[in-house]
This record gives sequence, C-alpha cells and structure tokens, in this order.
Amino acid sequence: MTYQSINPFNGETVESFNEMTDRELETAIQTAATCFEAWRKTSYAERAAIIAKAAALMHSNVNALADKMTLEMGKRISEARGEVEFSSRILAYYAKNAERFLAPVKLNPTVGEAHMESSPIGVIFGIEPWNFPYYQLARVAGPHLMAGNVLIVKHAGCVPQCAIAFERLLIEAGAPVGLYTNLLISHDQADQVIDDPRIKGVCLTGSVTAGQSVAARAGKNLKISSMELGGSDAFIVLEDADLERTVKWAVWGRMYNTGQTCCAAKRFIVVESLADKFLEKFQAALGALKAGDPMDEKTTLGPLSSEAALVQLLKQVDDAVAKGAKLVMGGKRVDRPGSFMAPTILTDIKPENPAFRDEFFGPVALFFRVKNEDEAIALANDSDFGLGGSVWCKDTARGKRVASRVETGMMFINNIDWSDAELPFGGIKNSGYGRELGDMGIQEFVNKKLVRVASMDAPA
Repeated sequence: MTYQSINPFNGETVESFNEMTDRELETAIQTAATCFEAWRKTSYAERAAIIAKAAALMHSNVNALADKMTLEMGKRISEARGEVEFSSRILAYYAKNAERFLAPVKLNPTVGEAHMESSPIGVIFGIEPWNFPYYQLARVAGPHLMAGNVLIVKHAGCVPQCAIAFERLLIEAGAPVGLYTNLLISHDQADQVIDDPRIKGVCLTGSVTAGQSVAARAGKNLKISSMELGGSDAFIVLEDADLERTVKWAVWGRMYNTGQTCCAAKRFIVVESLADKFLEKFQAALGALKAGDPMDEKTTLGPLSSEAALVQLLKQVDDAVAKGAKLVMGGKRVDRPGSFMAPTILTDIKPENPAFRDEFFGPVALFFRVKNEDEAIALANDSDFGLGGSVWCKDTARGKRVASRVETGMMFINNIDWSDAELPFGGIKNSGYGRELGDMGIQEFVNKKLVRVASMDAPA
C-alpha cells in the first residue's frame, strides 16, 4: 500500500488509501485540462476571492490541520500550527499581489512601443514531499493558481490525509472542479502524467535522485520544470559572533522539524578561537532535548517521519564513523517506542568520508573547525549542494561580504528565517533550479510574451 498514515510516535497505522486506477487518472487530467480553459479567462479578482477564502479557512482550521500533520509525520504540534499559519499567509499573499506581479512590463525599443505580458500555460503537475505537508502545497498552489494555471499534485505517500485535507480546503473555498486535484498515484503513473501532452509544466520538491529522474523526463518532453532539491547548508561562525545567541539559533537551525528540512543548518563551520566554546554549548543544548509525544506542547524532540527514515539516518552515521568520523554525541535511536533518534554531532570528517558530501536529513550535525574566514568560505563552497546558508558575526558589513562569497541560492546573516512569503526560495548546483515564493515564484510557469507596435517599412 503506497498511501498510508502511520503515526511515527507509536508506529500505529491510522488509515490506508488505494491508488487511483488509470481510468480515474485519465478523468482527473481531462477534468483539469477542461477547467483550465475556463480558469485562464477568469479575472484576478475572481481567482483571488477563492484563494483568499482558502487562506482564511486554513487560518480558522489551524488546530485540526496541525493535528493531522503531527499524526501523519510527527511534527511537533507547535511547529505544525506554525506551518499551517505560514501556508495561510502564502495563499493570502498571492491573492493580494498576483495581479501586480504579472502586470504588463513596458519596454523601450528604439522604434515604436513594446511590452511584455504574462499568461498562464496550462495544467501544472506538482510532486511534493512529506516534511512540510501543507507549506509545500501552498507555495505552488498560491502562485500558480493565481497566475491562471491549474494544478494536479502527487503528494508523498506517508501524508495522504494532509493531501486530501488541502484539496478539500480549496473545494470549500469555491474552487471549480479540476482547479486543484490531489492524485493518489504510483511512480509509474507519475511518469505517465509527465508524458501526457495536456501537462505543460512540472514542479518537484524532493531528493536529488528524484529531481534527476523527473527533470530528465520533463526535459525529454520539452516541458518547463522547477526543482527544489536537497541541501547541506553551512552555518558559519566567525570570531565576533554573539555566542549565546548563535548557539540558540544553531539548535533551532539543526533541530526544527527534527532536522528534516532541506535548508536546515547541517554543516557547522566555526573559527578556531570559538570552536571549543561553541561545541561545548551546542552539545549541552542538544543534550537537554527530551523525546516525547509530538502532540504534547512540552515535548522538545519529536520523532522522525517514519521508521525507514530513522533506519537510513542511523546507517549514514554508522558509515561515517566507520570511515573515520568521531561521534561526539548521539548516533543511536532513543530507547523508547517510536521512530526517535538522539541528537547527534559528528566531527573529524575528512573529504574522503561519504559524510563530507552527503545530506543528513534528521538531527545530525556535522562540526568543522577552520582557521579563518577565507577557510570557512572555502569549506562552505566545497559542497555539491547550494540551497542556503548562514553567517554569524556582529559586523553586518562583514556578514554581507561573506554572504556574497558563499555559493548558494539563499544566505542569512544572524538568522535563518526563510518563512516569509515575500522571500524567493531555491538553490543552485544539486539543490536544483527555479524559485518559489516572492515575485519570482509566480513567474515560473507563465508565458512571457513580447508585444511590439511600430510603423516601420520592411527592410529593402
């Protein structure tokens, strides 16, 4: 059974769902294609009425939606509520700003007049992961539906209830049939969707392997795509950092969502003069976290999303240690029911160790000592990934200089707060291509058409 709700806190199966038949999938695609022909002609105001209503419904149903998320993938309840609220803000943001973002842009040719205008391209296929069950959906639904496209979405197999709940929100908000369709389909059926000529674009958030496969298939079909893949973000601590404040952010940056975040702080790169103090305080703070029921507000360490995720992470740590890394703390599952892993720190990671290049999707921190700022930047850039990163120092001008030299799609100075609908999200290298959120996010799947008016004689 591909689509199952299994509570990672206790391993109990909550509910299972059957995959769609090929005939049901065909009906869904055709319904979406038919919906597009009407939706593309609606005004921004008509679209906004529905998307803003969906945003309001998310806000008013925050507790029920958050409970569903915590039950399915183990996110601590306070974080789950925060995700629902952020998802609501994203929908509201695009309902308010889409028309302005896609307004015609005047150009200034040497003769006559010209402008660029934006128009929707059709049915977009989204493939989304489990780590942010509503946010991942909101950040594609908000912009692409407001742009006049329609969406069909394959969500992750372990969060089917969240996927169904999001679709119902839009239906309750007044979305026409086919505007947003949740697909319970297999990987083979997903390939069929990408190949289908009625599908005009593909967006994916997921692993590098998934991105390579989906991007290749989209490319073979000459379809535009956007890929938000993994990350191994550097957390650079310089000599003048406020250590107390920095360590608090280090804990949040590594442990938010139990470390299951693409843009989490994963590689802690600390200058020698602060390395021992930072490591001591960081280890103490991680050691104070207590595993418990993610539905309990007092719990500070939630489970991983699934038993498979835990087993994979434990294997990565064991392999890293076998190849020479030093285990400072953790490295084991927590001795209790559920898919819990103890917060873990690895040091002495050499370039030939697989851990030097791998992404650890969970509560595992990689710690590196460096001599100076230049060495920190060089180490930060020695990565196959390029999603985000952060630099910590009291001199803001210095922080900006360092940020400009680190090869990523996003850099944060004395914070790691990417949760703003106004801020474009995305990376480079193996972290993918394209941007979501902000004014850039709505430009990914629209036709940018040049229109020129000029009274000119044909060339002789």
